[in-house]
Amino acid sequence: MHISLTHSEHRPWPLPQRRWHMRQSWQDLLFAHWPIAAKALAHLVPDGVKIQEHDGTSWVGVVPFRMRGVMFRPLPDLPWVSAFAELNLRLYVEVGGKPGVWFLSLDAANPLAVWAARRRFHLPYFLADMQVREVGERLHYRSVRRAPQRVAFKGNYAPVGPVIAARPGSLEHFLTERYCLYTSAPSGMILRGDIHHLAWPLQRASVELEENSIAAPHSLALDGAPPVVHFAKRIDAIMWPLEAA
Repeated sequence: MHISLTHSEHRPWPLPQRRWHMRQSWQDLLFAHWPIAAKALAHLVPDGVKIQEHDGTSWVGVVPFRMRGVMFRPLPDLPWVSAFAELNLRLYVEVGGKPGVWFLSLDAANPLAVWAARRRFHLPYFLADMQVREVGERLHYRSVRRAPQRVAFKGNYAPVGPVIAARPGSLEHFLTERYCLYTSAPSGMILRGDIHHLAWPLQRASVELEENSIAAPHSLALDGAPPVVHFAKRIDAIMWPLEAA
């Protein structure tokens, strides 16, 4: 049994009854968030997808991290395939009353992962030159997208303080405890991909940004230091095949 299945009571809806088909381990994550009004984001998602708000505002998240153990069930990890750096730009949405994540972009350092995710999951992946370097507990992260235009995320971050449990109703719970992603098929159909993992082991974080133009292609300005930041050392997740939302 996958470790994530030892607990499911924290989920907002029951586990899917279908067989899960993919596993991943997400490591050394920074959750960096900026508040942006929902009306400024609504044009970035298709009809049928609603931008969610928390206490009167919506949020844009930038999430750099490292992927490990990426593989379809029941295959073993494969060198050069199962581990790579990734950087996500995401919105918080709901479809049919189920909250989830909508990705504006996903940058990865693995050409095969970029190709497969675009083809199989209809996600906006881009190939980027990426390096992650550890100095003590501090992660020095660099990502520069190759095409269609140069965008970059460069900075460093580290955990601060003990692990905390996100309280239901809190902002950190709203931003992190989400158990599906949404995307659209070439036909325009909205698809949902269910995800499961244990509750996030969040810590406060310190972050220093050198460059952050990852949202520029969407005409979003994520200026200055992010006002809300969290760190998570690791979480293991499983995924189910996409289905109509």
